[in-house]
Amino acid sequence: MSDITLHLGQTLWFEGDPMVLGPQSAIHNTRGAIAVQDGTVLARGSADDVRRAYPRADVEDHDDALILPGFIDAHVHYPQTAMIASWGKRLIDWLNAYTFPEEMRFGDAEYAQDIAGRYLDIALANGTTTMCSYCTIHPESVDAYFTAAAARGMRILGGKTCMDRNAPDGLLDSAQSAYDDSKALLEAWHGQGRASYVITPRFSPTSTPEQLSALGALWADHPDCLMQTHLSEQIDEITWVRGLYPQARDYLDTYEAHGLLGANGLYGHAIHLEPRERDRLREVGAALIHCPTSNTFIGSGLFDMAGLVGEGQRVGLATDTGGGSSFSMLRTMAAAYEVSQLRGVALHPSALLWLATEGSARSLGLADRVGTLAPGAEADFITLDLGSTPAIAQRSTRAADIWEAVFPTIMMGDDRAVSGVWVMGERLG
Repeated sequence: MSDITLHLGQTLWFEGDPMVLGPQSAIHNTRGAIAVQDGTVLARGSADDVRRAYPRADVEDHDDALILPGFIDAHVHYPQTAMIASWGKRLIDWLNAYTFPEEMRFGDAEYAQDIAGRYLDIALANGTTTMCSYCTIHPESVDAYFTAAAARGMRILGGKTCMDRNAPDGLLDSAQSAYDDSKALLEAWHGQGRASYVITPRFSPTSTPEQLSALGALWADHPDCLMQTHLSEQIDEITWVRGLYPQARDYLDTYEAHGLLGANGLYGHAIHLEPRERDRLREVGAALIHCPTSNTFIGSGLFDMAGLVGEGQRVGLATDTGGGSSFSMLRTMAAAYEVSQLRGVALHPSALLWLATEGSARSLGLADRVGTLAPGAEADFITLDLGSTPAIAQRSTRAADIWEAVFPTIMMGDDRAVSGVWVMGERLG
């Protein structure tokens, strides 16, 4: 038995950003292969070429399934798993009615462990192999999340959510405890195995200027870490921020003034941006994370994908579980398409797949490791059945090219389309 395994099927990868270069940046093999050894992609190419290069390798033939990198979800709230699809609230009311009561339960380590494992298994079943999550204010929630991911061998990012105002007493920390807890958790988890710690102020309305400054100081001391927060999700939220930070030039300035704007910053939603905010985000090279099912479910607005990409912004894609209404990145791609249609732009299937894989990996600073089938990358990949239901199959059989074949799965697919999931070359689903 060889220590090299060849996975055969259709393959698809990118040699540039199709959001900028168009679908011609994609390389599709109707009969392709990747070679995997010791959890790493060794080679990719046509099936014949890869088999000739490794004649003694073990072979797993996936027929005409499409081999892709595992999906990358750039913004989730794993503690909201159990209350996903809660009815009928705008953002602020939704937080108070559903999110905060659920998050208060995560001081219970056993409960946190149960939800963390449940969330990761649901995500894996949907083809998501890496995600960046907000935890709760409780260190137990962070430990549960990273421990569950380590047990599955996953590359994962996350951090303690910090809040010292405008939340229930059971969910408040302080500027000092946010700094101390985050620093301790960072030192315990960052760079351990496949874990990365992310400094995590929830958003400006739930942090005092003192807390934002404390977390800005922590980020300055650990600039290799990412920092994640929310920005300009809803109009009434922006009005709230103006009242809380009357000296700020705009919403982004509430972060910028406290050391929380930078190239390693992840800014979720970013729908209602002012011109100055767009300019500054582009100048520093920050990442904007598009959460389309959440934006439509909570009624936040329509993300300007074409405009932001056109001006050079870095964009990732995310489910925003559980404000988002699906754990599936396929459904998230479909929603991104629909949102862009409402803005008059039809995103090409290549752009949607890019956003859910290499684009999101780039937003997280991980494009050399995940979201790609490139040699040297970590072997996190999936197989997609492009005829997983009768409705999808009857459409895809009429396809003239790979894009017509894959688009019905993007628009109508769910976990049934994900026929296999591998993490570091080991099959998990």
